[in-house]
Amino acid sequence: MSRLLTDGDLPMDSENPGFVLNGWIDTAPFEDLLQLSIERCEKGEALLSMPFLLKFAQGGGVLHGGAITTLADTAVAMAIKSLLPPGTVFATTELATRFLAPVRSGRVSALATVQGPQGRSLFGEATVRDEAGAEVARFTSTFRIARGQGFEA
Repeated sequence: MSRLLTDGDLPMDSENPGFVLNGWIDTAPFEDLLQLSIERCEKGEALLSMPFLLKFAQGGGVLHGGAITTLADTAVAMAIKSLLPPGTVFATTELATRFLAPVRSGRVSALATVQGPQGRSLFGEATVRDEAGAEVARFTSTFRIARGQGFEA
């Protein structure tokens, strides 16, 4: 879990981000809002989970798709971090989520795997499951490592 160094409701300052991570593989402030937990993360694979709290519901009473997508995207990012040197700068450049079933309660988890890097690109997949183990979403993504870090093709 990240540590805020200032009031989290202040506008972001690019010169002073106002938070620190407790380690290379850690959740950032936005992910902490959703109470994401890193269950395991190693060798290009990560398992993350989160609770379905009332404040994460969309208007129909099911878990918001943005929360599911955040869980999956973060799971892939953690899987990537398990392969890259600490401090490597990378970002999601493309993502797709296919929703298969609603989540009505309980805890959800995302199991992510990653392939790469191929040049500066990494390719991730995640399967999101509800507390009963039913598959509720499939996620795919492409991440790119920033230039100048030794991953140029």
